[in-house]
Amino acid sequence: MTTVSLYSRLCKLLPLAMVIIVSACSSTPQPSNPPPLTKANIYINQLAFDVQAPKQAVVALPIGETASRFIVYQDSNMIYQGKLTSQPSFSEWGQGAHYYLADFSQVKRRGEFHIVVNTPKQQLASSTFAIKHNAYFALTAKSLINYFKASRHTNPRDESIRMIGTERYVNVSGGWVDAGGDQGKHLSQHTESNFLIPQQGAIATWAMAKSYDSLNRLYDRKALTLELAEEVIWGADYLHRILDSEGYFYTNIYDQRGLAEERLISGYQGAEGDYNTNFQAAFREGGGIAIAALVRAHELSNKTGVQGEFSAKQYLIDAERAFTHLQKNNLRYVDNGKENIIDDYTALIAATELYRITKKSKYLKTARHRAHNLNNRMTSQGWFVSDDDNRPFYHGAEAGLPVIALVDYLAIERNRQIKTKTKRTIKLSLDYQLALNSQVANPFNLARQTFKSYKDGQHTKQQEGFFIPHASEASHAWQGENSRLASLTAAAIWGGKITHSDKSGAFGINDELAYFAQSQIDWIMGKNPYQVSMLYGFGVNNPPHAKSAGTMLNGGISNGITGATSYLNGRGITWAEGPDENNRRWVEQWLQNSTWYLLAMTAMTE
Repeated sequence: MTTVSLYSRLCKLLPLAMVIIVSACSSTPQPSNPPPLTKANIYINQLAFDVQAPKQAVVALPIGETASRFIVYQDSNMIYQGKLTSQPSFSEWGQGAHYYLADFSQVKRRGEFHIVVNTPKQQLASSTFAIKHNAYFALTAKSLINYFKASRHTNPRDESIRMIGTERYVNVSGGWVDAGGDQGKHLSQHTESNFLIPQQGAIATWAMAKSYDSLNRLYDRKALTLELAEEVIWGADYLHRILDSEGYFYTNIYDQRGLAEERLISGYQGAEGDYNTNFQAAFREGGGIAIAALVRAHELSNKTGVQGEFSAKQYLIDAERAFTHLQKNNLRYVDNGKENIIDDYTALIAATELYRITKKSKYLKTARHRAHNLNNRMTSQGWFVSDDDNRPFYHGAEAGLPVIALVDYLAIERNRQIKTKTKRTIKLSLDYQLALNSQVANPFNLARQTFKSYKDGQHTKQQEGFFIPHASEASHAWQGENSRLASLTAAAIWGGKITHSDKSGAFGINDELAYFAQSQIDWIMGKNPYQVSMLYGFGVNNPPHAKSAGTMLNGGISNGITGATSYLNGRGITWAEGPDENNRRWVEQWLQNSTWYLLAMTAMTE
């Protein structure tokens, strides 16, 4: 087994470790890199709003400075005046400011705009933003596709990679690199955490094909269909190559972020990425979504005529073979020997896609079983249980995926009783999310979550908060908030159309849910305390470069703002606090960040 100097890797991790250790011992921890709260600011989406969408800005004024109204300008022309709504006192991220909301949802004129607020001491002006039809698709779809294409792994060395623990070499060429600073290719990572495993790699293939299915006319109109289909097929060809003859997918093609001497087909774990032989992907470890992605690629190839190295027919054969294998062997591959909620929703997505295309009853039977599990994991309060130990489900990358899985499943289910129970689950989840957001002062309407921190092998008491706790089953990997937020936007819209529908409302859902869905994207696009637009190449203020974060590409989305490193339970707030070797945690572009934004954009555009 290839190893890397423990000393050299510890040196790279030591600065962050020291921050956490020292701060955890402090009796009064403070935000690590707090935003400038004593300065007046207008926080706003720096990119765009759809014509019918909710539109809000957050105005922060130093304590003692007040304002009552705001003005929306198009160029130098005043087109709308509104009343600022004072918000409850908010000091979660530091003291020194009072917050107001400026709601200009009534503005439906198309063009370029900015907001002005006058106080007795000064005049504030926001950055410029657009209002237009299908705003996010029109402005960002091409850059997203270009991002995926630029993220392709094309190094020919992957045509012959050794499988760890053997002398067997396999062609695993293709696919996309995991992140700006990681040339690894992953279906999932941190599998030893069991409950925080993200769907990576294959979900990009699935998401692009799913987006085309919803927005094919727009892709056709913008002449983007061929480019999108080529990326889907690129991803599907890779999935065919990493499907072993036994019927399982390889989780990782990995070189410890370039530190290892050899690039391997392997599993790995821990902060140092130590290799192991657990490289067979369970449903929750990317196998389920890989199956779903192959089915979607099969369908898209047939629709568009775009074909890669392998045929559309081969993709479906692969998907069915892999599903059959995982049905029999999933418990062998999961790290703790027990299935949990992530197995349920990823297997449900796989079974739903297979039934949708093949109409084979065995897939409907499996989908019903997995949907039944998910429905039974829903508590009366509205949060999902992850496992048999009553651990709440929370996730740093795909918090919205259980709801999305159930929404897609409803499209193939005809049993009224099952549909009713499934709709109840979706409604409880969305209602609980809205309730969580309104329980505390929350001027940015940032998605909160229910969780239990995890330390020394034990869960703490149940809590609610804004950010992923640093003390979790994956305590070395707590970054990636922007994926979580975008996944919740997609879930709110797709789920809301079933349980909170309002045909005259924004996104076809009721106002409260529509404001929630828009607010998460607003945060990503710059309406956050650091005024950073996380979508690189868009907005006024993009994330800084960091050597540890590697390449920054237009259309890529950085990991995002997190809880302070001085807290273990996600409290406080920080962003790119440095030093450089740690800044990748906030600045690095992950493949799934843009993937989840693509799905959110699709939901907002339908």
